[in-house]
Amino acid sequence: MNYNLEQLKPALVWKHFKSICQVPHPSHHEEKIREYVVEFAKTHNLEYKVDEACNVYISKPATPGYESRMGIVLQAHLDMVPQKNNDKVFDFQNDAIEAYIDGDWVTANGTTLGADNGIGVAAMLAVLEDNTIEHGAIECLFTATEEAGMVGAFGLKAGLLKGDILLNLDSETEGELYVGCAGGLDASATIPYTAEAAPQEGWKAVKYEIKGLKGGHSGIQIDLQRGNANRLLCRLLQQTTQEWLLASIDGGGLRNAIPREAQAVVLVKDVEAFKAEAAAYENTLQKEFENIEDSIAVLVEEVALPAEMIPATTAKGLVNAVVGAPNGVVKMSVEMKGLVQTSTNLARVVSDGKEIKLQCLLRSSVTSEKMALGYAIKGIFELIGGTVVLSGGYDGWKPNMESPILKAMLASYEALYGKKPAVTAIHAGLECGLIGGVYPNLDMISFGPTICYPHSPDEKVEIASVEKFYDFLLNTLKNAPAK
Repeated sequence: MNYNLEQLKPALVWKHFKSICQVPHPSHHEEKIREYVVEFAKTHNLEYKVDEACNVYISKPATPGYESRMGIVLQAHLDMVPQKNNDKVFDFQNDAIEAYIDGDWVTANGTTLGADNGIGVAAMLAVLEDNTIEHGAIECLFTATEEAGMVGAFGLKAGLLKGDILLNLDSETEGELYVGCAGGLDASATIPYTAEAAPQEGWKAVKYEIKGLKGGHSGIQIDLQRGNANRLLCRLLQQTTQEWLLASIDGGGLRNAIPREAQAVVLVKDVEAFKAEAAAYENTLQKEFENIEDSIAVLVEEVALPAEMIPATTAKGLVNAVVGAPNGVVKMSVEMKGLVQTSTNLARVVSDGKEIKLQCLLRSSVTSEKMALGYAIKGIFELIGGTVVLSGGYDGWKPNMESPILKAMLASYEALYGKKPAVTAIHAGLECGLIGGVYPNLDMISFGPTICYPHSPDEKVEIASVEKFYDFLLNTLKNAPAK
């Protein structure tokens, strides 16, 4: 593997990205990367501030002759999604990401790469370090814990930012300018139960797993119709002809990642018969997901009988609710062809001996649809005795097609590359909506390099697109409109 990222261009961006990969920074554990950014500001004698929400702010004055240009705020988030393959031994709080060059891409060895949003952070640090570029007044806002609830953006206060334009560097297709995004809502269900003694006579236990799914970003990849491991796990239990009891369940991971794997300890009377049905089910799934998922596996192995189990009524209710709850794309946009308007991701299902917890992340560019979907999910899980909390709601970012910076960037991109960039919105949640709520006069655009499979261990960033993205950023800074 070629780990020499410094050989890539632009060298300054890749230098910073490699350094970022060496600093552990999963969501909720960003102390080290925050310290890294603060030390950078001190080393380069730049004004900085860390606010109450743990966002880092760094400013750089205009280069001579550019003082009359509109001030630009560059913004990216400090945290990364910590996902790894099951067979990868890795500690996201202490280990460095093993980023390496793989042909035309940079990827990581068995984990998420963190190009989302490490490339954006690296580009901002490169701009702050390079005194040869031309620009008006620059402010860099490094936000905290975006991937786990947009904590930093929610905590942003008025009075910090002085600029006129915000460039969010957290989009993932080079050649596209994003002018809007979906809002989000968390639906968290808790189903209490009193564990019962598991029968020891006439039953055997198996570890039953769904593995090999691609997963991915629950906003960006939700329209690819990938399998949801939680639903697929429960579907066989709902349909099997075998008697079964459920001892435990553990599926999915992060709220904004499509679940790739799920497992359960199940009691059955005939292990071989259950294995046969699982094998037939695997074949069914492979046919259903042909050209979508290429490595679906349904695994069953006998294990020791557990001492306790989830009550049968609770277990069957859970299975039915998981299979029946909305998941995936709910509605497409009529106004913008190909854009998902409303979706939900049943991200997590886990039991702990006392309660079952489920987590769904809902997204929509229409607030009323988002809330209606939340109440639909709430109703389903309340029917089986669950308590459902709807929280963390935030509105989307409404497009402004008359934006001055949009017009300037369209002209700039065409001058650089001989074609116009696409102008679109994104179904993922960007921080622009929240930042714009605090700073309503900011003119905002989001753009970035091409990143594939974010939020999964297959994440990779296209090398050539990073150079185009950064050149476009510098050109935008140089040609910012006058005040």
